[in-house]
Amino acid sequence: MQGRIVGKVKRVNGPVILLKGITDARMMELVHVGEMGIVGEIVKLNGDEATVQVYEDTTGIAPGDNVYGTQMSLSVELAPGLIGNIYDGIQRPLEEIRKVSGDFISRGISIDAVDHEKLWHFKPSVAAGDEVAPGMVLGTVAETGRVNHKIMVPSSLEGEYSVVSIASEGEYKVTDEIALIVDKKGNNVHLTMIQRWPIRVPRPVKSRLSLEVPLITGLRVIDSLFPLAKGGTVAIPGGFGTGKTMTQHSIAQWCDADIIVYIGCGERGNEMTDVLREFPHLVDPRTGQSLMERTILIANTSNMPVSAREASIYTGITMAEYYRDMGYSVAIMADSTSRWAEALRELSGRMEEMPAEEGFPAYLPTRIAEFYERAGRMLSLGGFEGSVSVIGAVSPAGGDFSEPVTQHTKRFVRCFWALDRQLANARHYPAISWLDSYSEYVDEIKKWWNDKSGGQWLENRKRILELLQREVRLNQIVKLVGNDALPDSQNFILEVCSLFKTAFLQQNAFDEIDRYCEPEKQLKMLSLILHYYDLGEDAIAKGVPMVKIKRLSVVSEIARMRFNIPNGKSEDVDKLSLKLERSMMQLGSLYGED
Repeated sequence: MQGRIVGKVKRVNGPVILLKGITDARMMELVHVGEMGIVGEIVKLNGDEATVQVYEDTTGIAPGDNVYGTQMSLSVELAPGLIGNIYDGIQRPLEEIRKVSGDFISRGISIDAVDHEKLWHFKPSVAAGDEVAPGMVLGTVAETGRVNHKIMVPSSLEGEYSVVSIASEGEYKVTDEIALIVDKKGNNVHLTMIQRWPIRVPRPVKSRLSLEVPLITGLRVIDSLFPLAKGGTVAIPGGFGTGKTMTQHSIAQWCDADIIVYIGCGERGNEMTDVLREFPHLVDPRTGQSLMERTILIANTSNMPVSAREASIYTGITMAEYYRDMGYSVAIMADSTSRWAEALRELSGRMEEMPAEEGFPAYLPTRIAEFYERAGRMLSLGGFEGSVSVIGAVSPAGGDFSEPVTQHTKRFVRCFWALDRQLANARHYPAISWLDSYSEYVDEIKKWWNDKSGGQWLENRKRILELLQREVRLNQIVKLVGNDALPDSQNFILEVCSLFKTAFLQQNAFDEIDRYCEPEKQLKMLSLILHYYDLGEDAIAKGVPMVKIKRLSVVSEIARMRFNIPNGKSEDVDKLSLKLERSMMQLGSLYGED
């Protein structure tokens, strides 16, 4: 192992190593332990001793082994070639590692995160003599059919620069020099297509922007009732088997983000295996090409080193910020932040820190806040508008939402999609509770939805949520005295809510039509169900028995419209509405009009 020796191993405690004889080291410095070069990071300094958090198995490391410094922080490589790759928690490409070490990751193995030998077609965007600044675009590379990768002046630089020379259009490696720039003092800076950025440091931006546009997921219960804004944060808490991972898979495939970063953080190996097998075969519905052409996967399963799990979410969000700075909308799926918090707890315990509630470290809320605060819609240094939306799954033990990770996460997110075990057991997908969930983005994105609905979306959403609340109170009465004790007007509320749950809230992920619902269709479906309620309420007031209304054939058609009316044919919902009106008029002519 080459490099300067910063100390020697004094004690090994799992993934935490105590060093002695520290001569020249600094906090958060990346180090290599022993002659195998196991990757670690200095997390504590105390006189001539230091504590190192190691990202690999420490078996075989012994007191007295040398520790080598790198004079840099744990960082990620940012360059063309990230999209479509599968990494571990510290950005080592798993496919390339497999070619070298087989099915198991060899300790100390070091492989470049992106292929340094691959040629990319570079198109310059500036000319010699142009003035540039950090974040500005020097040229572009077609990374995939969907992602046009902007080669930017590194954000780590400061001030203004003049372009001395720029590479002509052609094929280059990421390590080839593509530009020479000079600052006002005459210092030359040689630039390649590759940058490095510390994972724990947010990338700088010009300013934060307001969140005005929803992230369309195609799931009606989310988009219509509990919407998430682009650049927003949301938690998906739920016990084992309630569908957190499947909900994130569906959002990853169907949401209208430009880039997806999926972080498998401490999940079971078989779940992550399904992701790795399925994602390359999923088709992007907007382009007809593989979903991997806009996806980065980070696989850090529960049997991988616990400290790498802690780093994995920072690795993912740093890559997301990089594409955000190019002007892309990025969605991060973190599955699950509970496993990440458990990694913090284990590392904190091994470092003999004072535990707080349920053994988690006292700084757990701070770490959760630091992660979610890196989301947002930003104006980048280069003048591009981009966003990072964070969708974090939370796995509370036993489905207990009062445990620390869920409670602290609720403090720092503005949207909450609570999964309900009873709904999951009833095969109601997605099992998002309409009683426990909420979204604080409604007022900010209401203009977008109201513009599409003629100003009706906010009012319709409010009305249906009120009906669902009334249904809860009526069901409590029904449990005591039965349905027969309620008048038809109240029984009709139960009927409408039941129809709303099956015809609107529930979706079939395996149905070609129902697995994704465009906004226009959602708006008209919601309006139709409320129209049914209004017409039915009026008919009952005129003496029409509720049972007659339920038996109308058009009501069955409304219940099946999610399967029968495809996207792009939302006008068929209008036809159903006209048919409903005619049926109600015919029914009304038989009762109370005489």
